[in-house]
Amino acid sequence: MTEILNTFNNIEIYLFIGILIVGILIIFFKIKGKKLGDTKRPESLDLKLASTKNNLLGKIAEVVKLRGKVDEQLMDDLEEILLKADVGVKVSLDIIDELRDEIKTKKLISVNDVREHLEEIIRKILLSDYADETLKLQIPKEIPFVILFTGVNGVGKTTTIAKLAKRYVKAGRSVMMIAADTFRAAAIDQLSIWAERTGAQIMKQKKGADPSSVVFDGLTKAVNQKIDVVLIDTAGRQHTKVNLMNELAKMKRTTKKVVPKAPHETLLVVDATTGQNAISQAETFNQATDLSGLVLTKLDGTAKGGIVIGIKHQLDIPVKLIGVGETYNDLRDFDVNEFVEAIFD
Repeated sequence: MTEILNTFNNIEIYLFIGILIVGILIIFFKIKGKKLGDTKRPESLDLKLASTKNNLLGKIAEVVKLRGKVDEQLMDDLEEILLKADVGVKVSLDIIDELRDEIKTKKLISVNDVREHLEEIIRKILLSDYADETLKLQIPKEIPFVILFTGVNGVGKTTTIAKLAKRYVKAGRSVMMIAADTFRAAAIDQLSIWAERTGAQIMKQKKGADPSSVVFDGLTKAVNQKIDVVLIDTAGRQHTKVNLMNELAKMKRTTKKVVPKAPHETLLVVDATTGQNAISQAETFNQATDLSGLVLTKLDGTAKGGIVIGIKHQLDIPVKLIGVGETYNDLRDFDVNEFVEAIFD
């Protein structure tokens, strides 16, 4: 009887050890999976922009097939497609006018030739607008590199800052986030969490503090500590409010008191799914802060990616970063050649 009990005890011990080993292995592979999630190869852009491609080129091909002939109705249909893809009124008209000219001068009678020429016109506009390589984010020799982020609530401004911070930290750069959105305690707390997760420093004060004071203190500390990159979060109340615009202009002046050439970049974060509303936001914010570029978030989840075609051409404000997913790797530098290839090839 004693031997039987001892046998059962041994079995229980072995079972416990086995379960413990399995548990440790599960935890190990989960942690490993998370680490790999940060470093895995990003999906190709053509997969991310499938909705935009289908909405633009798919509908162009459909209309061309249905019309079957080159006439004014075809031009009207093509113009409507461009407008619905949020290319913009002015740019759409310019594209169609140029297409009409090519039809006349080159005597195009095939609808497929018209489609190819339309795509080539759009491609040419994009490549021309983004021919300047200096449009990309570049850290200057004199640090800190200061980026001021603006944008209304809910567009992904804070997560954009986190993703960019992660990029620079992984590249061996020291990063500081400045929580200058002092109107919401939740905004300060959220940025603090992202700073901890990404390995960045955080400069913050309590809710209701003067945003420009937070910026001044943060930049002073960054200069003293020789921080490489400073990312400034700002309030995101509605862009129609005059006080917000005045506060942004004040913050921009404050940065220059500490770092004379700062901010080196002033980026407006906009939600690509809002389409033409993003252009009206850019116009308003640009008046207050003289924007150097745009960040288009949620570009993977919208059929309105045509905004990329029109926004630089219309406002002369380039798209510098695009958000095409939830992971750190999904915040990407806007590469016009990659974009053109994803849409047209």
